[in-house]
Amino acid sequence: MFKIRTGLVAAVAAIGLAASSFAANAQEELVVAAASNPGGLAVFVAQEKGFFAKNGVDVKVEIRNTGSELSKGLRAGEFDFAPAAFTNLPAALERGLDVIGIVGYVGAAFEKTTADAVMALIAAKDSGINSVADLKGKKVGVTFGSTGDLWLLQALKEAGLNRNDVQRINTRPPSLVSVIDTGGVDAIVAWEPYNFRTLKKVAGSRIIKRGGDLVCFCAYLHGNPERVYKDEAKTQKFVDAIAEAAAYVRDPANRDEVAEIGTRFVNMTKEEVLSGLDYWVYDPRIGKNTAIAFRKSVDLLIEQKKMKTKFDPARYLESKFIRSTMKRHPEWFADLGKGG
Repeated sequence: MFKIRTGLVAAVAAIGLAASSFAANAQEELVVAAASNPGGLAVFVAQEKGFFAKNGVDVKVEIRNTGSELSKGLRAGEFDFAPAAFTNLPAALERGLDVIGIVGYVGAAFEKTTADAVMALIAAKDSGINSVADLKGKKVGVTFGSTGDLWLLQALKEAGLNRNDVQRINTRPPSLVSVIDTGGVDAIVAWEPYNFRTLKKVAGSRIIKRGGDLVCFCAYLHGNPERVYKDEAKTQKFVDAIAEAAAYVRDPANRDEVAEIGTRFVNMTKEEVLSGLDYWVYDPRIGKNTAIAFRKSVDLLIEQKKMKTKFDPARYLESKFIRSTMKRHPEWFADLGKGG
């Protein structure tokens, strides 16, 4: 059996992270952060449909726009749990962020080590871009440090280009649509719902490339070790709630209701949420492939000089909580494929 994040409990007491102050009372409300896109649907549904309460945890949901805002908030003690993607989290871990991934947020890493259909390169009508190779000398809007940024660099490499062949314009996710609409860039790299919004709003815009298994678009909910291990029963209840909510999100019969719930948490239309459901994957499991996906992301980050050394996934991933959930509630995973 694949083992990850073992032998940590005894060391946790010595960590003394400042972020533990908000969790001093085990009965206090948990603060859980989510990103302002359809990736947070399992969290939103767990709150709206009462899965948190059903499983015995009181939760407040906070929304943030970027991965860096989520990580900074967790470090500052604003949240108990927050998501982060494999394509940028390892660099933060190398810089000293001490967190443990306990349950899947989005992505198919349990089944396969690369899955990125939610990512796309979209070109403006008169940009002259018909392939990734046509990006040479062009301006591309992308959020630096995001999965989109890593995906773009891999797409360029696949096309025989490098980062110096294009002018990457750092663009916050909410501005991706407007920057291409106003002519500030020739193309953007984005994910849902921004891909859907761009195609709908920017006349003549078109997808040049979608996905391609270049990276793992996967993120896990994590917390500081003291938070995770201080009250393991509470952590288990939280993981159970996320797993049950993820199963609800995946059920095709719930699509309309799930989309409506999404609109109540973030600035998206029902149509936008529904479009994202075709590409986002909500699999809470952790296994061998998860660790492989993590290692591959680290390798890419090192290759792109965003990290210096390897980082063992066993120092980040803790699978025992979700394994317990899977054993006790196999019905919540029956629709998912096999993995590691």
